Amino acid sequence: MTQPAARFPAPALDKLPDDIRTRLLAVQEKSGFVPNVFLTLAYRPDEFRAFFAYHDALMDKEGGLTKAEREMIVVATSAANQCQYCVIAHGAILRIRAKNPLIADQVAVNYHKADITARQKAMLDFAMKVALEAQVVSDADFAALGAQGFSDDDIWDIAAIAAFFALSNRMANVTGMRPNDEFYLMGRVPK
Repeated sequence: MTQPAARFPAPALDKLPDDIRTRLLAVQEKSGFVPNVFLTLAYRPDEFRAFFAYHDALMDKEGGLTKAEREMIVVATSAANQCQYCVIAHGAILRIRAKNPLIADQVAVNYHKADITARQKAMLDFAMKVALEAQVVSDADFAALGAQGFSDDDIWDIAAIAAFFALSNRMANVTGMRPNDEFYLMGRVPK
């Protein structure tokens, strides 16, 4: 196996705290492999727990955003932040959740030309603003999202996902995190 990250060693599975080892084994059983983000972040167990607790709170909840839309936010903002790991890994998840083998590449390259709705484009416009220039977010942004039917809770979710993955993108880039080879083909051809 190739090292999950270039700059920090991944701890051996048998050396991890029980709760983290259990989570990694559960992910491996479900997906057939352990995504490198899990192995890389396990370098710092307390931060691993905090990271995945917030990740799960944002990405696995019910609400006004679909799980595919949540992944769109990750793919678009990660592309803007030049995070190869997150674009590749979450692109795979987006293809699966949207049941569309083309969508992740379209969103990563130029979501304005992607085959998505006007509502989703407005969502991504706001997410990009949060990810790249949050200091200029204004009431006009909230009004534009409200006009597309987003609630205050939806707007919070869009902002929180964009902000959380800005942190993730930076850590993936700093650690030299490598996307697992398995991600590249996921969701590209029907099963």
